[in-house]
Amino acid sequence: MLGLVLCNIGDVASEFAGVASSMELFGISKYVSVPIAAVLVWLLVVLADYRKLEKIFVFLSFLYIAYMITAFLARPDWLQASKYVIRAPRLSELKDASYLYLSVGIIGATIAPWQQFYLQASIVDKGTPKSGLKYSQIDAVVGSLFSVAIAAFIVIACAATLFVHGHHEIRDAADAAQSLRPLGGEYAYLLFAVGLLNASLFAASILPLSTAYTACEALGFESGLNKRFREAPIFYWLYTALIVVGSVIILIPHAPLVKLAVLSQVLNGILLPFVLVFMLLLVNKRELMGKLTNSRVYDIVAWGLTGIIVLLTAMLLVSLSRG
Repeated sequence: MLGLVLCNIGDVASEFAGVASSMELFGISKYVSVPIAAVLVWLLVVLADYRKLEKIFVFLSFLYIAYMITAFLARPDWLQASKYVIRAPRLSELKDASYLYLSVGIIGATIAPWQQFYLQASIVDKGTPKSGLKYSQIDAVVGSLFSVAIAAFIVIACAATLFVHGHHEIRDAADAAQSLRPLGGEYAYLLFAVGLLNASLFAASILPLSTAYTACEALGFESGLNKRFREAPIFYWLYTALIVVGSVIILIPHAPLVKLAVLSQVLNGILLPFVLVFMLLLVNKRELMGKLTNSRVYDIVAWGLTGIIVLLTAMLLVSLSRG
């Protein structure tokens, strides 16, 4: 639990780094944008109708289709891209600390530990009946496929634009914005800034919320957005503290925003095996889950993927320990 809370503080900070980076493209200092975003996120979740807010964020997520369009406009070598999608990593690559670092980071960003906790906590908080679980499952599967597809097109778009033109290291948001130049031209930064701001505000709302849900549920405190502040003080104060700490970290002078964002995802990847192993053990307990335990096929796939993640994480830690 302590590891999850500490890791999520890093994640919250990385989301405020996204806010700061997106606003810097418009010349707005992080010392202005981050405090405003922190207050806005707190007000939206605590005082506004969060369920309506979720729908707005989901609608805005379709902005990322811009990366799909850009990937085609950039005319990448699709044969080469397809080959690298299905090719297993070479042994020489798996011995490369940088390769492992980014691999674990991409996994941590895609299957973040906080997502697992938020998903179930939000379904409980909404009072979803048993008859509605099938729709929640469809929602989760479609959302997962959409997000992974967008992530893949982001990689392809960046490879076909930034990498081929010699931009092999992204130092700030302005560098990253160039990946959308084939679609947005001189205004590529607008597309990128709006997309990054949307993603950052959304995650900055959900991340501390997920952490507050998890900690309060585990320790037996009242939790949930359907309760007032005085009914669940620990829940709301923990949510508030995470926002404050995460935003303050980004206000440290000369904080390396991009490196902090990547590091937080790597920490997610390192923590993930613990979450997945315990989750799979729990979901296979018949006395707990009844008829809803995993099927044999699902178990084989889930345990197999978890094993790969454990192996990659172990290799990364060994590689880092050797300097």
